[in-house]
Amino acid sequence: MTIGAVFPGQGAQSVGMLAELAQAYKSVGERFAEASEALGFDMWAMVQNGPAEDLSATQNTQPVLLTSSIAVWDVWQAQADAPAFVAGHSLGEYSALCAAGSIGFAEAVKLVRLRGELMEKATPRGVGAMAAVMGLDDDAVKRCCSETEGVVVAANFNAPGQVVIAGEAEAVEGAAQQCKSAGAKRTVMLDVSGPFHSPLMAAAKNDFADALDGLELQMPNVPIVQNVNAGIPTSLQELRENLLAQIAEPVLWSRCIAAMLDRGVDRFVEVGPGNILAGLIRRISKGTPTQGLGTPDGVEAAVMADE
Repeated sequence: MTIGAVFPGQGAQSVGMLAELAQAYKSVGERFAEASEALGFDMWAMVQNGPAEDLSATQNTQPVLLTSSIAVWDVWQAQADAPAFVAGHSLGEYSALCAAGSIGFAEAVKLVRLRGELMEKATPRGVGAMAAVMGLDDDAVKRCCSETEGVVVAANFNAPGQVVIAGEAEAVEGAAQQCKSAGAKRTVMLDVSGPFHSPLMAAAKNDFADALDGLELQMPNVPIVQNVNAGIPTSLQELRENLLAQIAEPVLWSRCIAAMLDRGVDRFVEVGPGNILAGLIRRISKGTPTQGLGTPDGVEAAVMADE
């Protein structure tokens, strides 16, 4: 089988996650201890005890999820062969790069902490918003956004019939209503701290450029399919440019999965605490097996499938 490993972004976190995996595998706690030392606070305590509001703060969520994904990666890769491709949804792209040897772990944790801080302050809370649109095709969602006054764009193309829009709060609400009028089955305003992957993230992008320029980056040892173009970078310059663009541009997740399928991937594993991406992949390619690795049973099932 040809395996694609996918790494989740914000929204995959929950208080108490990975507790069972940490009991079964000592390396999970070791990885969190390394991250805690890098950032100067007890990350595992936050993950296990909350409060949820602290865990969901962008500047915390990003390093927590990267650490969670790499902890899961450690467990899986101690027992399985390397995947043929990696990809990550938004923040998950940094987890994928860390797993593929492109960024050192401590550097990656610090980098996404900064990324979260910059994204948090790019737009004052309440000014921006995001909403999920279900049951409407991509072009119709984009058209509804373009016909709405104010700044609102399609930000995440997650799966057929599932697109997230982002921008100014009033414009997002207006576009969501337009989508309903155009035939969307449902729209849901999301509980997020900012309008991610929209033009309102321009300030974060500009501030993040210096951090990326100073980052010691290597070409990944496993090909990565990047969010902004669903392509595989062929140079460090292209890799950096795509990472920087990703902050304020759409996540083309459906196309990323399609790109891996076109290259022969016939099985996916979700390297993180949950099964959010597995659910999206089942909508993108119903017949392709997808396994979550966030529990000991999930890891065992994935390893057995490799044999």
